[in-house]
Amino acid sequence: MEYRKFGSTYIARIDKNEEILEQVKVLALQEDIKLASVQALGAVNDFTVGVFDTEKKEYHANHFQGSYEIVSLTGTINTMEGEFYTHLHMSAGDSQGHVVGGHLNRANVSATCEMVVTEIPGTVDRAFSGEIGLNLFQF
Repeated sequence: MEYRKFGSTYIARIDKNEEILEQVKVLALQEDIKLASVQALGAVNDFTVGVFDTEKKEYHANHFQGSYEIVSLTGTINTMEGEFYTHLHMSAGDSQGHVVGGHLNRANVSATCEMVVTEIPGTVDRAFSGEIGLNLFQF
């Protein structure tokens, strides 16, 4: 991964065979980013996304391999108990235009991933909500 900072915005290129979530963490820790908005596009060949079952309060993971274009990757960088935390969702399309997506668990870049990380002044921590079953923003 290579990146440059312009004001409060980072432009990153995540390279072939790098894992997206790992690289987001590297960037956030190197630059001490506590709160940011993330958006990206690119190509992946091996990824897992999940869907949260609100009744059972559990994620169901779906794994995909092949040639996929990232149609949308969006989310946040923030903290939980003061430590790095990220929450990203990704949609990706195959060669037939079929799109799958959900909560991003992992994604291996097959060509490149172009990411924009916009830092937001301040912090928003997360805490687990037993009622909902997720780590929610705490204000």
